[in-house]
Amino acid sequence: MKPPPLLVQSAVAAHRVALQQPDGARIHDRFVRGRRPGEIVPLSTLTHELDGGARWPEVGDWEAVTEDLLHIVRDHDCDALSLGLPNIARALVCAGPRSEVRAVDPSTGKHKAYGPADRIEVLVQVGGQLAWAEAGRPLWPGDGTLPPVNSTEGR
Repeated sequence: MKPPPLLVQSAVAAHRVALQQPDGARIHDRFVRGRRPGEIVPLSTLTHELDGGARWPEVGDWEAVTEDLLHIVRDHDCDALSLGLPNIARALVCAGPRSEVRAVDPSTGKHKAYGPADRIEVLVQVGGQLAWAEAGRPLWPGDGTLPPVNSTEGR
């Protein structure tokens, strides 16, 4: 079975009324706090920052919010960019910012390691795909967004 494509969405989409709240708003706060505008932040990065996921319960139910977001995307109620990344690139994005992914070349049997620098390259490529897809118009987070939460909430 082929894995589903990775999606890029506006962080504001986590502020949707249709999502489990206040979890979605707290997760949004984590996506944007201390980041550059437009920075691409994979969910795996947040998991890494939250002690490998041990502190997710302090923020919210990321699985429920992600499921709600997927329903919104499927219903075309917000913009999302679907990324058909190659397996190594997908693994790097999903594994986290300091992870290493090892692959074996089946023709030679040699191992190759991919690390944080390779992950950064993938995110730069994703940024290029996003810039092309947006073509001067940022991803639409959908209607029904909530105001930002107090950044100290949920900690």
